[in-house]
Amino acid sequence: MKKIVIIGANDFQNPLILKAREMGYQTHVFAWKEGAVGEQTADYFYPVSIVEKEEILKECKKIKPDAVASIGSDLANITVQYLAVRLGLCTNSDNCILYSTNKFEMRSAFVRNDISAPLFTVVDETRKIELPRNMTFPLIVKPTDRSGSRAITKVFKEEELDVAVEAAISNSFEKKAILEEYIDGEEFSCEGISYNGQHTFLAITRKYTTGAPHFIETGHMEPSGLSPKMEARVFHELGMALNALEIRNGASHSEFRINSRQEVKIIEIGSRMGGDCIGSHLVPLSTGQDYLKMVIQTALGERPEILKEPLHHFARIQFIFGAGDMEKYRNIKEKFPENIVFTSEIGEIGSHEVVDSGSRFGFYIMKTGDLTQMQEIAGILAPGINQN
Repeated sequence: MKKIVIIGANDFQNPLILKAREMGYQTHVFAWKEGAVGEQTADYFYPVSIVEKEEILKECKKIKPDAVASIGSDLANITVQYLAVRLGLCTNSDNCILYSTNKFEMRSAFVRNDISAPLFTVVDETRKIELPRNMTFPLIVKPTDRSGSRAITKVFKEEELDVAVEAAISNSFEKKAILEEYIDGEEFSCEGISYNGQHTFLAITRKYTTGAPHFIETGHMEPSGLSPKMEARVFHELGMALNALEIRNGASHSEFRINSRQEVKIIEIGSRMGGDCIGSHLVPLSTGQDYLKMVIQTALGERPEILKEPLHHFARIQFIFGAGDMEKYRNIKEKFPENIVFTSEIGEIGSHEVVDSGSRFGFYIMKTGDLTQMQEIAGILAPGINQN
């Protein structure tokens, strides 16, 4: 029996554990015990923090796995690459992991490879802010090395910079913040799978957020509603960007906007599957593509199995921020019970402030076979707003 080491064991990682077991692999899972759903679903569970790379490596040398994998987490992805390199397993380069988990290094790689990028600068703990010439407000300020909407702030004037920079640096592992020009337009993401440098794009997701100043995701939907012509432009731009970041094997999650001039502007790209259940749930529900299986196959060094004729269903995840969202959930559950395919554990509403993706109270996932039904659901979520 082949063995696979999985880094992380929370609700968002658990689908990978279940998929690996379904495929007949023995699963060895590392994570903090607290909140680790995977402790119950893994064949072997190790209560070790995912950042304890050296300790995990010691265990892996005993396990002798055939693959190391994770989904939806930059922090886990760093450990996956560290282990895979030292165990001689399929992975991306050291440069790839640096470029795809550090926003300053990513922007720098884009510039070196003539990939369109906004003006940007980095600020460290000295708090000395020097904006590049022609860089104008509004700006986006965020940690260089965090994900999940942590400490992201849209800043409209100079007087607001210090507070935003302080928040970003405080949340950064390396204690740095990146400042970049704000890109207007609707926001999307794209899930891809790569094998030996060949990229296949599986789905584009339309993103819904709280908007300025912190842009916390409220939901995601597939398909995005973009035209085939625009999708082709997106895939062309993203293919060049993946090459610039040296992403050659495994999943990718690309975030981008289409601005008022209909230009594709890349925000950031991770060399891992998208979080928020985008890769684990929305992609297979909307397209029929087994994205989790592809992640495992590429981690094993195998060519991923990709459907030539994917499905064309509609899938959506909605997050709960407060009492109003709970009321909408109850309405949808009453009117469209057969379309709710998954509901997470929901925390005590109002027990804390939602400040980033990790502090939302829960979520539910819906699937429909046609656009009309999804539009009816969207009407409950945001009456009078066309969310297609």
